Amino acid sequence: MHTGEETLELEPSDEATVASLNDPLCEFLLEKERLKANDLRRAVSYQEQHGGELVTLLVRLGLVSERDVAEAEAALLELPLVRTADLPDEAPELPGVSVRYLKQNLILPIEEANGDLTVVMANPRDAFARKALSMASGKNIIPRVGIASEIENGIEKLLGGGRSAMGQIVESLGGEDENDLEDVEHLRDLASEAPVIRLVNLIMQRAVEGRASDIHIEPFENRLKVRYRIDGVLQEVEAPPAKSTAAVISRIKIMAKLNIAERRLPQDGRIMHRVGGKELDLRVSTVPTSHGESVVMRILDRESVVLDFDSLGFDDKIRSGFVKQLEMPHGIILVTGPTGSGKTTTLYTALSALNTPERKIITVEDPVEYQLEGINQIQAKSSIGLDFAHALRSIVRQDPDVIMIGEMRDLETARIAIQSALTGHLVLSTIHTNDAAGGVTRMLDMGVEDYLLTSTVNAILAQRLVRTLDPQSREPYEVLPELAQELGLPELDGGRNYQFYRPVASPENPTGYRGRTSILELLEMSDPVRRLVMQHATSGELQDQAVSEGMRTMYQDGLLKCQTGVTTLDEILRVTQEA
Repeated sequence: MHTGEETLELEPSDEATVASLNDPLCEFLLEKERLKANDLRRAVSYQEQHGGELVTLLVRLGLVSERDVAEAEAALLELPLVRTADLPDEAPELPGVSVRYLKQNLILPIEEANGDLTVVMANPRDAFARKALSMASGKNIIPRVGIASEIENGIEKLLGGGRSAMGQIVESLGGEDENDLEDVEHLRDLASEAPVIRLVNLIMQRAVEGRASDIHIEPFENRLKVRYRIDGVLQEVEAPPAKSTAAVISRIKIMAKLNIAERRLPQDGRIMHRVGGKELDLRVSTVPTSHGESVVMRILDRESVVLDFDSLGFDDKIRSGFVKQLEMPHGIILVTGPTGSGKTTTLYTALSALNTPERKIITVEDPVEYQLEGINQIQAKSSIGLDFAHALRSIVRQDPDVIMIGEMRDLETARIAIQSALTGHLVLSTIHTNDAAGGVTRMLDMGVEDYLLTSTVNAILAQRLVRTLDPQSREPYEVLPELAQELGLPELDGGRNYQFYRPVASPENPTGYRGRTSILELLEMSDPVRRLVMQHATSGELQDQAVSEGMRTMYQDGLLKCQTGVTTLDEILRVTQEA
């Protein structure tokens, strides 16, 4: 972790760097860990060579986000921070002030009353700009703090014809000749143009600011569609025009080191990119479609991932049961759920709990999502014959204590995992099923012998992700007795009055949700459950037996989270419809 104390490590001889530390804004950003001391040194070094204002350079180099700068300015000057949602529908008219001046200085007038002019400024400490505006308008200036890109958008919307930041960039883009798009060098030149680079960076920056987990860029006949997956739900956002499709997709492919000449086959790659002071790892996938290549980028923010059972949605009962299974010396623990249900994060959390100097841990994954210190992680590459089964055979000779397999995809992988468990290893893996009991029947369907299954599988954890309510904007409501009866609440925790919560939209958060959590069920393999497996019982019978032994289903876990105000009934029903 980097703290403000890191500033003490700066070389005293580095006068420019020491001087920059006297800037209260840099001091504040360092103290709040929004800026790293090494990054400040880099910016100062760049400033010495190329000139420019330090804070502007910090933002432009991606070492700190515009939002962090604005929040720091607001806190230091004790001024309100004005966001896009707070802007008026019309700006006051200022005959003596040019729009060009406002754009250059990032100043947006928002209110005029009694000789006072309230303005939103990206740099409210700029006394010269305030004084010049006061003289030109004949008004007393009352400053407010704003985010630079939002002020730019606001000036265009209220004073300059309604173009957004993306619209301004697009205006500087050239057209594309259909014949030229077959020429790889022309595509490379297009993708290297400054407006295209700014456009792709803007798409990524907005995704990070919106807390998106994925960016979808999809070409259609007459338009290019951009969508962000935020809290598990896709939302369409402003997109570049169709004429920029080839340039935007080529730019992303160059960043991901993919072959831009190959547009007939799917490709996969990675981008390491700095956005708003965050080091991002983007997993890129392209597939050919009727109107060009569709691109999906999974955003892996290493700084924000929290490998902690409590923050993942484990309550005391499920956490204690799962940790007890992790402490077993050998056997298999499976985590099940559909794609994108947080299985890998749960496994990483389990591995970090097991990661001690006394244990050797090896994983084989496709792909390796996060690097874990002290754990040997192998990237599967089927193109060179290194699939899960081949990697596993070599892993066993490496004398591991714990093995993690990204996914049980086939019988061969399952058999090697079972042999590893029988020979004294703890094996963690994932499998795609709807519930915990379904994991057993899936492995039987694969062809795994029932006696091997019962002697190796210790527990199966099933999970789904649901959106969590924003604690600042939610409201409680009483559940009608009839609905409580239908939902099965009385059986869950007695016949008291029931209170659930619903989301409340606000300008800052239109959905009322913020973040996601897991709803879980943990099936522990008891002797009665093992007997049912030997009889090839259905998943329903296995679940009934586990529930009779005290297992709480995902649906019931979700209802308890509804009562504590973590999520809503709509979310639980959305992801557990089969229940």
